[in-house]
Amino acid sequence: MPTALADFIQATPLCDTHEHLRSEEEYVEDGPDLLQNLFGNYVPADLVVAGAEQAAVDRLLDGSDPDIRGRFAGVEKAWQAVRHTGYGEAVRIIAKELYAIDELSPATLEAALPRHAALRQPGQRLHILRERANLDHIQTDDFVRTCAVDPSGPDFFFYDISWVSFARGEPDVEAITAETGVAIQDLASLRQAMEAIFAQNAAVAIAVKTQHAYNRTLAWRERSDAETAPVLDAYLRDPQSLSTEQHLCLGDWSLARGVELAIKHDLPFKIHTGYYAGSSRMPVDYIKPGHLCPLLAKYLDARFVLMHIGYPYADEMVSLAKHYPNVYVDFCWAWSIDPFSTANFLRQCIHAVPSNKLFIFGGDTGWPGAALAYAVQSRRWLTRALQAEVTDGFLSEADAIALADRYMRENQYDCFRIEAKRQAIEAGK
Repeated sequence: MPTALADFIQATPLCDTHEHLRSEEEYVEDGPDLLQNLFGNYVPADLVVAGAEQAAVDRLLDGSDPDIRGRFAGVEKAWQAVRHTGYGEAVRIIAKELYAIDELSPATLEAALPRHAALRQPGQRLHILRERANLDHIQTDDFVRTCAVDPSGPDFFFYDISWVSFARGEPDVEAITAETGVAIQDLASLRQAMEAIFAQNAAVAIAVKTQHAYNRTLAWRERSDAETAPVLDAYLRDPQSLSTEQHLCLGDWSLARGVELAIKHDLPFKIHTGYYAGSSRMPVDYIKPGHLCPLLAKYLDARFVLMHIGYPYADEMVSLAKHYPNVYVDFCWAWSIDPFSTANFLRQCIHAVPSNKLFIFGGDTGWPGAALAYAVQSRRWLTRALQAEVTDGFLSEADAIALADRYMRENQYDCFRIEAKRQAIEAGK
């Protein structure tokens, strides 16, 4: 039976704090075909883990192959094994919401082709996200440092400054010089180039983002200029010559400079923690959010957004958000990774973490159909988690609604200065 809480969560515009959304032009001109739209998000990893051959998954996602039936047949057995996972649930939501498909089969897929063609028209990307998914705005990491205003939705699409190559200790020197006009010859000029990146982009950027945990440990320690200067010199002579420890040194130094500039320009700093996308490669010691404690303690004036609830290190993440005033927890992607654990994590946070520290949603995907599905999924599981709190007598329904408002919109507006960003974009037109 619908409740006031469920109705509120459905009706409230949801802030989307993390996507890798492709551009309007790419969506219209070179966007996903039907099967890519359904399966081209995170479920391929589950299919492989369930036993699908990689070649069959690759064919499923090959939009140049018009044989819809044949492409799906190669993974159909594995699909039946993963349809109830978080990733599988999202696929079923896309099928239902965009194509009116209740059960995926060769016949229902072929019947959906005309509906799919209608979705790939100009303006549909924004329509799917703003009207159908009821998103307030989207924050996108498109893996680049430059943050231009998006003409397809200037007050809706915001972009992160990518800091990942710096944090890996692998700055792409030629590209940075081309962007900033600063020739990088030593630490002083590298610092100058970093300052130029922020000067050029911070006014319209929504945050700074790094996902260096895919390539190195999250463990950080302070590095002096004297320690780092010879490492940069060696890197400039031959980027392939650095040892792992040298990359860590340059990365730690560069990460710290990025945090300092984020503080100066009033931008939150987003850091991927926890689970990896894909399958068969995840060194779990790299991804522990607790590794960041020295960085968090060093920069108490920063606003650190720790992403993906640090899954599977939920207790560690609760302790960080409870202990550090400068830590925010982002639930982006987590609802799809493991919705039950994420719902339980939210309930832990309600009773341990100040309520202004949580951001409840980010789809972490490239196409609008998947972002829609992940938003639907997030609302469903948020409703279940908060309703359980009400049913168990921990919250009144009014309390639960107030928390939902904070988690879905209010906290994001405060941390990311959404109104100020919109004003800056409007003033710059």
